[in-house]
Formats: sequence, C-alpha cells, structure tokens
Amino acid sequence: MKLAWRPGYALAAAALLAVELVIALFVHDSFVRPYLGDGLAVLLVYAALCAVTRLKPLPAATLAFCVAAVIEFGQLVGLTNMLGLEGSVLARTLLGTGFDPKDFLAYAAGALGALALEHLRPHPR
Repeated sequence: MKLAWRPGYALAAAALLAVELVIALFVHDSFVRPYLGDGLAVLLVYAALCAVTRLKPLPAATLAFCVAAVIEFGQLVGLTNMLGLEGSVLARTLLGTGFDPKDFLAYAAGALGALALEHLRPHPR
C-alpha cells in the first residue's frame, strides 16, 4: 500500500469526524445515531484511508466496511468489557457496546455511498 497525503480527503475526514461527534453528543434517536451515524462512520474511515494512502475507491471502501464489521463483531463478543474499558465513555463510543446485525446494512450503505460520491466527483484527466 503506497502512502500519500491527499488534503481533500483529510478535510472530508475532519468534517465527517465533526458530524459524528455532534451525533454522538447530541442525537439520541432511533435512526440518525444508530444507522446514519454508522454509515457516516464508514465514510469517515474511507476518507481517512484515502487521505493517507493511494488506495483506489473499491479497495478503500471495502477496507472501511471491514473495519466497521470487525468493530461490530467486537460488540458481539463484548470486546469493550474484555479489554476492561466498560467504564470509558470514549471506548464505548468508538467501539460500541451492543451488537446489531442491522448495522451491517448501514455499513454497506456507507461503503456504497463512498463509491457513489467518487463516481460523481470530477476527476482530472
């Protein structure tokens, strides 16, 4: 994997991180936080990966989906508790605490959204 610095993706990742923080701190509903937030998290990981690597869109989106899936499976096995981090708000926010198989749909939507945005983005010739 070739490393690179792509400031446009870094800016997108920073903006997505800000949105995710607002959702985590202030939104307590049954759709935006659990599902839209999960999809945006995959977009955040995608943008962060693209900010520091030369990964093509499909591998980057696939890797971002896989990161989310690994975290979700960590929730299934109680990873936060196994690591002794159940008292950490940060760890519980980043790693989650409750497995929900529907989250995989949100992750897939986030990965597909990243690919759609790449397709719509103007590319230099």
